[in-house]
Amino acid sequence: MAMRSAMHRAGAAALSRLLSMDGGHPAQLDCACGQTARYHDRRPKHLLTVLGPLELRRAYYHCAHCQKGQAPRDRELDVEGTQCSPGMRRMLAVVGSESSFEQGRAQLELLAGLDVTTKAVERHAESIGADIAAREQAAMQRAKQLELPAVCAPAVPLIYIEMDGTAVPVVAAERAGRAGKVAGQPARTREVKLGCVFTQTRVDEQGRPVRDEASTSYVAAIETAEDFGLRLYTEAWNRGWSRADKKVVLGDGAVWIWNLADQHFANAIQIVDLYHARQHLWELAAELFSGDLRGRKRWAKRLEHKLDQGKVEAVVKTLREFPPPNAELARLLNNEAEYFERNAERMRYPQFRAQGLFVGSGVVEAGCKTVVGARLKQSGMFWTVRGANAILALRCNRLSGKFEDYWESRARAA
Repeated sequence: MAMRSAMHRAGAAALSRLLSMDGGHPAQLDCACGQTARYHDRRPKHLLTVLGPLELRRAYYHCAHCQKGQAPRDRELDVEGTQCSPGMRRMLAVVGSESSFEQGRAQLELLAGLDVTTKAVERHAESIGADIAAREQAAMQRAKQLELPAVCAPAVPLIYIEMDGTAVPVVAAERAGRAGKVAGQPARTREVKLGCVFTQTRVDEQGRPVRDEASTSYVAAIETAEDFGLRLYTEAWNRGWSRADKKVVLGDGAVWIWNLADQHFANAIQIVDLYHARQHLWELAAELFSGDLRGRKRWAKRLEHKLDQGKVEAVVKTLREFPPPNAELARLLNNEAEYFERNAERMRYPQFRAQGLFVGSGVVEAGCKTVVGARLKQSGMFWTVRGANAILALRCNRLSGKFEDYWESRARAA
């Protein structure tokens, strides 16, 4: 550790000299106010880098008209308005997206010998996430204005979109006035909408679909269904939605999912997650046969078999004809019958299997755990919507394999 610290100090000293060698400077520059800024002197800037702290000396210009100064070298090095180098901000973003901000601080101290505060991890991780989110928002606006560029790439044989929602704990101000899941109780959470896009090019020896390795990308945010639909559409377009030979939308029975599917992905095959549909039957059976475990299993398995065969009308008929013992169960039976009736064409599972398609939304359900739950639902965490969306944008970017592209785009802009 002592040797590492010594080498870091030597490296930081060498880096300081290297970055301070700007090859001279002009006598004046254009100022943002439209006037001229003149060279004033060489001023120091203290930076925290992956090698530790260092001092950078660079040319400073001052405008007599607007009384503002500028250091062009800061823009070149992407350190304008920050005390951390791009490499340092990158490390802060990574640890801040993976674990709690305090754990991230401890990891940087142990693994890299860098002394930062917990607040610095939070501030920089959320700042990078917010910048990623802002770039995504710009892409969404282009999509809204029908200005998405045509992508010249090979056709995609089969592309999937999956959607789901999961609750995250938020601070009191973010849930004020919102009704909770339990009648009469205030809300304690806000819903994160998560979408994923992936491709499939083959089936296995048994004819079961196989998801293409490393083909899954994610989008997520706490926002309205309308805004989320545009977000997911933009991601799908970038992934080759318009070039796909076959398109599939998978989800549970939530109405907002199928509204978005109809609005943005109208030419796709729509499939209700088989396991979610089965769960409806078993939960209903538990209510109808609360004291008869054997009868419950027999009834649920019989309807499950019909469902697996795509005989949704038979399931609906059984539910409509079941004699309800009371008004509450009558209402429950009617709701479930309407659920299966409404989604009948999305439950033709034998037809979907014959085409080698997935019939379960396990990818997005796993994403709810890995993308959202593993970071935003840890014990004692309560988020603002702004902070949660920044970390969600950062995590989706990293888990979608886009982190390197993000930093390359920043370097090109600088």
